[in-house]
Amino acid sequence: MINGTLYRREMKKSINMLLFFMAVLTMYMVIIIGFYDPKMMKMLDGFYAMMPGLMAAVGMKAGSTTLLGFMVSYLYGAVLIIFPMIYSILRANDLIAKYVDSGSMAVLLAAPVKRRTIVITQLSALLSGVCLLMLYTTVLELIVIGYKYPQELLVADLLRLNLGLLFLHFLIAGICFLSSCIFSQSNYSLAFGAGIPTLMYIFQMLANAGKKAKMFKYFTFFTLFDPDSIVAKEAGAFIGPIILFIGAIALYLLGGIIYCKKDMSL
Repeated sequence: MINGTLYRREMKKSINMLLFFMAVLTMYMVIIIGFYDPKMMKMLDGFYAMMPGLMAAVGMKAGSTTLLGFMVSYLYGAVLIIFPMIYSILRANDLIAKYVDSGSMAVLLAAPVKRRTIVITQLSALLSGVCLLMLYTTVLELIVIGYKYPQELLVADLLRLNLGLLFLHFLIAGICFLSSCIFSQSNYSLAFGAGIPTLMYIFQMLANAGKKAKMFKYFTFFTLFDPDSIVAKEAGAFIGPIILFIGAIALYLLGGIIYCKKDMSL
């Protein structure tokens, strides 16, 4: 179902972008995790009190008493969402729409390879990159926490949290992939592939900012990923991520069907 040659070529193209985003995530995670100090929580809570709306908009909350709670407030509301999302937006566009727009898709279609194989291979390359980013994030967190705060290392809780984050990014990748399959022009693919997740994230920021804007949480899929509930092990906390995963599969299937039936003027 996957063309090995094409897959390896696309993964080679992903290397530089993956290394860039890994470097950015490393910088943020090492610095932010390094800031954790139970004695400094009151000072950080003071910053929150000065700008509660702005801090809440990006998922930051006061009153964190554990390292994992601190990470949820300062990493999982923005950093670990935005940067992998940008990767999915850029890479999904490159894998389908950019090929069509530049005319390079004609080369792929001229080869004795079925359209279904091509689209599955391109999707596999996209998801491999997303999985590598999430795997790298998890391993780096385990290393940094194990080195600096071994007493705070809760492996099972961290893995559960990052699995939910992975399902969220699967859905985002699905939106970007579907846009890339629908549009033959790269600029339209980017506009919708980037526009929809960005709009949903803005809705989430508005919902977090204050009670008057709480209604926006019903218009964004980011609501389905609630890291606080996952860390607290609340009943039903993983229902949201499971819905995200199911939605992602539906988007992949829809994108694949559209690509296979698409009339491409190459």
